[in-house]
Amino acid sequence: MVKRDMQGEDVMPGEFDLIAQYFTRQTPTADLGIGDDAALVTVAPNCQLVVSVDASVVGTHFYADCPPQWIGWKSLAVNVSDMAAMGAVPKWITLAIALPARDPDWLAGFARGFFDCATQFHIDLIGGDTTRGPLNITVQIMGEVPAGQALLRSGAQVGDDIWVTGQLGSAALGLAHLQKKLVLPDTALTDCLNALHQPQPRLTAGLGLRGIAHSCIDISDGLLADLGHILKASGVGAELVLEDIPCLPILKQSLQDPIFQQAILSGGDDYELCFTASPQQRTEIAALGQRCDLPVTRIGHIKAGTGVLVQYQNQPLAFTGKGFDHFA
Repeated sequence: MVKRDMQGEDVMPGEFDLIAQYFTRQTPTADLGIGDDAALVTVAPNCQLVVSVDASVVGTHFYADCPPQWIGWKSLAVNVSDMAAMGAVPKWITLAIALPARDPDWLAGFARGFFDCATQFHIDLIGGDTTRGPLNITVQIMGEVPAGQALLRSGAQVGDDIWVTGQLGSAALGLAHLQKKLVLPDTALTDCLNALHQPQPRLTAGLGLRGIAHSCIDISDGLLADLGHILKASGVGAELVLEDIPCLPILKQSLQDPIFQQAILSGGDDYELCFTASPQQRTEIAALGQRCDLPVTRIGHIKAGTGVLVQYQNQPLAFTGKGFDHFA
């Protein structure tokens, strides 16, 4: 409710009222949450603390007219995806948000989406900051992983299978539709926009990959770019088969089109997991996919050397696209 002064004018809440109204919740997993200069948490015995941070900037990560509930969900979901890629259980988050104005409707929608995600993954908001400025949302996430069991980028081995969860390219197609680079049919539009605005972190799969995957990463900047991080960290190369990469039918039916190749290979915003594992783990990985009710698809293999070779129709694909780079 908006307060009014003695002259009947609207009185918007100040910074601390704003925090109390929209962002203060119970924090049962923290020793001390919002209200002091800093929060206090205790990490479980024999666990390592896993920490990641992501910034979401208007005009770069989302449009200003995007529904605030979607912005709230995605600003946290991308951080949960980082925890999934490390095989870590997310526990705590801090939120720093710059707002151009105090808009109660926008804040209510943002908080609803943000806490919908936090509730689904049992995460507590334990601190943060608010300020005035161009819309900018920064979330820091902290989680736990049993000591020595984190999934890393540096463990890929020659002979490993390369796998991905879910489907790739949908979010990139949704963005291309919004940018009027193409027009999607109604049969695909809903799926693509949902993938873009409300990514689903693959946390259960990430936790299940402990002890199975040799390396793992979440796909945020595009398959080739993010797989490239694994290859560089591990000192290996890779070969992929374009036809084997899981995607929506509209993509699968048009693999010869460079726009669709771009969406699958380097479009980004997928927030699926890409991981490598020994061929001896194929049965375990298939069983994990069934337990998670999630498609898990083998798309290639790790080889000696450097870089990625993409095969299409049994021929090397001449593809020059790169993943998203903020400074390219």
